[in-house]
Amino acid sequence: MATEKGQVYVVTGGCGFLGSHLVRMLVEQCSNLSEIRVFDLHMDKSLGTLSNDKIKVKLVSGDISSYDDVRGVLSGCHLVIQTASLVDVWGRVPRSKITEVNVTGTENVLRACEEEGIQYLVYTSSMEVVGPNIHGDPFFRGNEDTEYNVYHDQAYPLSKSKAEKIVLEANGRKIKDGKALYTCSLRPTGIYGEGHTLMRQFYQQGLRTGRRMFRAIPSSTEHGRVYVGNVAWMHVLAARQLQERPNDLGGQVYFCYDDSPYKSYEDFNMEFLSSCGFRMIGSRPLVPYFLLYFIALLNVLLQWLLHPFCTYAPILNPYTLSVASTTFTVQTDKAEKHFGYRPLFSWEESKRRTIAWVKSFEGDTKDR
Repeated sequence: MATEKGQVYVVTGGCGFLGSHLVRMLVEQCSNLSEIRVFDLHMDKSLGTLSNDKIKVKLVSGDISSYDDVRGVLSGCHLVIQTASLVDVWGRVPRSKITEVNVTGTENVLRACEEEGIQYLVYTSSMEVVGPNIHGDPFFRGNEDTEYNVYHDQAYPLSKSKAEKIVLEANGRKIKDGKALYTCSLRPTGIYGEGHTLMRQFYQQGLRTGRRMFRAIPSSTEHGRVYVGNVAWMHVLAARQLQERPNDLGGQVYFCYDDSPYKSYEDFNMEFLSSCGFRMIGSRPLVPYFLLYFIALLNVLLQWLLHPFCTYAPILNPYTLSVASTTFTVQTDKAEKHFGYRPLFSWEESKRRTIAWVKSFEGDTKDR
């Protein structure tokens, strides 16, 4: 069926890194919408200025873990894009809070869809529902059907895996007025682009070492990265086609991918940081892996000892070291086959936009 005019979309987590890019993409690309409700706990008021004579962008402050808040914002909408998520693999927030946001929040969205008669839900999952696992097993040029030893012990991937499972199991469920709910899930690999918090942290760390980045991971390790604009574009297409071909997309999972090169996290980040005079020191890791692992374990011990007094949550811990050291790349065209996805932004354009954003740090006295 054709997508009807005058629709109302809800973007949960709409003020976050991906969410804000998605809201802008919807305004630019979706002429069938009359309103976009941006639901988040912390508001980005600049998104409210995106309203035009055809589409109203409405900011709604609320908590995804509160069912009343969720049902209130979803009432009367046509489709939900559930990007709201608490991402933490460093121990900055309690495990219970991660579960409350990522799992209970998703359960609230599904329940509200059922009770309000909302038929379509696009869920933002993560590659981490698959891996890398903590054993360091590579996932090399895999796709959605590749067999892999999935093993989680961290709250974030566990919560995303459980949330994705309940979203997919809800596909086809009968809802209000005898209609059916249709759901699909998108799994971004490592997202980068304007507003990426970790990129800013790496920039700040590099300033403290004289714009020198010391290699810690072998350059042979490869990771799949995807530009935030292309992830947003895939969500837009999936939302459109889920309504037009619900029996084809419903219950499906899709990796988010584009033409970004496969590189280690360090070498990939240098694609942008080198434009600001940063340079990588060493063609091989300067610190042996066993020593890095020892430091990671020491960080866990310090985190436990300091917990009663402060939050100590460095980037390096056994889980993040395992992820950074394990090859995880996807090679798939499932989204292209199922709903015509092709990257909207080339690698060259994605790189140009990200470099321009990174260079904007140079005038920020807070970083000096």
